[in-house]
Amino acid sequence: MSSPRHPLDPLSTDEVLRARELIVADERFQRFEGGCRYITVDLRIPAKDVLRARIEAIETGGELPSIGREADVCLLDRVDGSTHEIVVDLDGGAISTWRRIEGVQPLATVEELSEAEDLVQNDPDFQAALAKRGITDFEGIQIDAWPAGNFGDPTETGRLARCVAFVKPKPLDSEWAHPVDGLIALVDLTHLEMLRIDDHGVVPVPEESGNFDVEAAEHWMGGLRTDIKPIEIKQPEGPSFEVDGNVVRWQNWELHVGFTPREGLVLSEVAYRDGGERRSILHRASISEMVVPYGDPNPTHYFKNAFDAGENGLGIAASSLTLGCDCLGEIHYFDATVNNGAGDPVEIPNAICMHEEDFGVLWRHIEWRTGEGEIRRSRRLVISFFAAVGNYDYGFFWYLQQDGTIEFEAKLTGVLSTGGIAPGEEPGHGVVVAPGLNAMVHQHYFNARLDFDIDGVDNSVVEVESQSMPPGPANPWNNAIEFTRRTLETELEGRRRLNTSSARWWEVVNPNRTGRLGHPVGFRLVAGENAVPYAHPDAAIMKRAAFITEHLWVTPYEPEERYAAGEYPSQHPGGGGLPEWTDQDRNIDDTDVVLWYTFGHHHIPRTEDWPIMPVARIGFMLKPTNFFARNPSLDVPPSVPHDPSCHSNKPGCDHC
Repeated sequence: MSSPRHPLDPLSTDEVLRARELIVADERFQRFEGGCRYITVDLRIPAKDVLRARIEAIETGGELPSIGREADVCLLDRVDGSTHEIVVDLDGGAISTWRRIEGVQPLATVEELSEAEDLVQNDPDFQAALAKRGITDFEGIQIDAWPAGNFGDPTETGRLARCVAFVKPKPLDSEWAHPVDGLIALVDLTHLEMLRIDDHGVVPVPEESGNFDVEAAEHWMGGLRTDIKPIEIKQPEGPSFEVDGNVVRWQNWELHVGFTPREGLVLSEVAYRDGGERRSILHRASISEMVVPYGDPNPTHYFKNAFDAGENGLGIAASSLTLGCDCLGEIHYFDATVNNGAGDPVEIPNAICMHEEDFGVLWRHIEWRTGEGEIRRSRRLVISFFAAVGNYDYGFFWYLQQDGTIEFEAKLTGVLSTGGIAPGEEPGHGVVVAPGLNAMVHQHYFNARLDFDIDGVDNSVVEVESQSMPPGPANPWNNAIEFTRRTLETELEGRRRLNTSSARWWEVVNPNRTGRLGHPVGFRLVAGENAVPYAHPDAAIMKRAAFITEHLWVTPYEPEERYAAGEYPSQHPGGGGLPEWTDQDRNIDDTDVVLWYTFGHHHIPRTEDWPIMPVARIGFMLKPTNFFARNPSLDVPPSVPHDPSCHSNKPGCDHC
């Protein structure tokens, strides 16, 4: 079996098969008499100091350290429901560790959710409940299984899913237009048993179509637009980036592009070549968790709190991307390999899209007296993937820019989660988007895990706030603004919220290295849109997804602390992950720190969000702050103008 060239390359198809082969050959596997499910088969990330030693050896021409390939495998026993964490030494052909865990629930596999949906659809009692609503075409029913969550009910034990129903008049119709409200089935996923059917009363099923295909455009809009001319993006000399396996070099940037079943796209070893010096910025960056809490207490919807990473797997839900639709221009694709419940590798072609795109003006100044000046156009490197999780589609986009900025943007689209309402009723916690159709208020929270290594491992986090100076001799014109800088020293100090009144932001700095003018070098976290949770502190979601209670968390680097809500958020009672870790109040000053940034989109639906939601965007930027001696994009060459009158025919135009 040939090993990939880089120790962070995702597992190959052969390696997934090899991991399963070694597990099946182990005597402990024979205990799974009733079978097991392979939840995830993923690369075990090598130790950070070993990876850094490898980079140093490459830079100095030294001998590369030997780094073996290992797989992290999570298995679920289909009889007793226990979880098994297994480390497989792929190079040595052996099991390194095998740990059995009780009382946790790993993420749900596609197979078991599909089995639960089939079980409910064919259950006689559930069909009888549908018949009460005048629904007798059971083949036209779509069941949607959600991980059940944890609401403190002592009778709800085991590995559970809550299933709701929708009517699909035709096989390709949008199910979300026709919800069967008031009816929920509780299913034991481990033993595939119907545990309970909760019928909260008949609500009429909305009848109006919610399709959004070409035929729907003909029906609702009178046809497709005819005034759109083609846009073609061409790079006759090819793209400016270089790709070596999963290692990417673009202008002064260097990084590794990875992929995991749970997080999806991962950027590692992000560095910038500054005057020939390789300067490290991020050891690893990913979306560690996301959760979508709904704000409707209705018995059909109260449980909707989807952990799309920890319960479903963003990487597992990744879609293959297509040229001209998801991506446009000169594209480089990265394929991905995940696994199914049987441990077979599942290949996702074109899972990650990478391309350059024009991004408008980078910088400009025109002297108004003469009309002369300098202008540079900007381009950025885009690395992205899309995950289709239930009704929503999420795009995850990382941008590298010529001025040293790193940006992340989540793109939210897909179909609203819906419920039915009685004729004439106004929903108290949602918006009517079609006759009899309620779209509930909800929030989308993302948590970015940012393992900074700014010019080395030992970094600090500085909080910067601004305020007005009081009137007095030091402020005779009452216009003075002052700002303060405070280093966060321990984890409890690192639990922070945004504050627009003080323009609060945070900088990650290396206190041991200063720039040309004596400032510590660093990067600033620039917040974009954000929100706060409105659920009561005693709500189940506030305990299980406690990472949403703060916008910023800071921890010292610990390789086993990987996900904001903990390793196993599904049906967890709460308190795991960041709250538990930061309660230790460890030192976070002048050490190897990890920033965990939580950002949320507060979504009160609009009629314009139906039947398909236009993309909503949310994210953040990491901007170099005293990291460079001056604007690092001064060396971007002028563009070739297309207009001969462009600023006295000087190269570099803001419109050409």
